[in-house]
Amino acid sequence: MEIKVDTGTVRIETNRLVLRGFREDDLADFYDYAKVDGVGECAGCSHHKSIEESRRILSMFIEGRNVFAIVDKKSGKVIGSVGIKDPDEVTVSRFPDVNIKEIGFVLAKDFWGKGLMTEAVKAVICYCFDELNLDAVSAGHFVGNDPSRRVIEKCGFEFFADTVFHSESLNADYPTKDYIVWNKRKNIK
Repeated sequence: MEIKVDTGTVRIETNRLVLRGFREDDLADFYDYAKVDGVGECAGCSHHKSIEESRRILSMFIEGRNVFAIVDKKSGKVIGSVGIKDPDEVTVSRFPDVNIKEIGFVLAKDFWGKGLMTEAVKAVICYCFDELNLDAVSAGHFVGNDPSRRVIEKCGFEFFADTVFHSESLNADYPTKDYIVWNKRKNIK
């Protein structure tokens, strides 16, 4: 069953954040955090080298309608993103006949270590279960990316596989840990 994600029509509020679809006027904020060395690399892509690169990627986010902008309520700035996509082949083969999506996340370096990404990911998991009616959500992190591992664990994910992610933009392979969290209301696991 095809599950349609449309972040362009959704607004999620948490204590400190607003999650919504990206807009064209987010370009300056997006470039501001995406150009920082080490931010994109944690997600398997290089940091942005120009505002034009950010503009191209922002356009893909807007058209794809499957990536939430994370907005800091205090400053009003976009400080990161949480994307929802179809899972990789390893996940699909491991969990056939399960309605599942994979999430990925990026946060501006200035906001690391404050619990904001855990807050955002928990909200997106609730959206996936309550609105998309998914059976499960998967996520992964590169080996050695302890901040992402901690977010994943704090959000209730359970480890299920060691895999390798190939980043075309970085032309490198990354050992990866994959996790899953089940929709407990469906009692599937």
